[in-house]
Amino acid sequence: MAMANLVVGLTTFFVLIALLAIIGYQLMCLADLEFDYTDPYYDSASRINKAAVPEFVVQAVFCVVCLSSGQVFLCFMSLPYLRYNIKLYRTKKHLVDVNDLYDL
Repeated sequence: MAMANLVVGLTTFFVLIALLAIIGYQLMCLADLEFDYTDPYYDSASRINKAAVPEFVVQAVFCVVCLSSGQVFLCFMSLPYLRYNIKLYRTKKHLVDVNDLYDL
């Protein structure tokens, strides 16, 4: 039983690290745009859009791992964010528009 808890804890840890890495990548793309390292806005938008769906998948995996391991509190804490991600994906508002980057 202790080994199973260790495996679940490590899995949750690495899933959270992956989620932070994806969000950090998106922030770095926006920072590159701010400091004019990337000229066209289209390149920044396409890079950020490529990372949107994997971010949603990693967050859903985190909820499933927490629920299957009995960490109900963590699962319930992340369910509103998962619901918001699903709503964004269904309404196709999860993608960054090139015109929105001009406003930043």
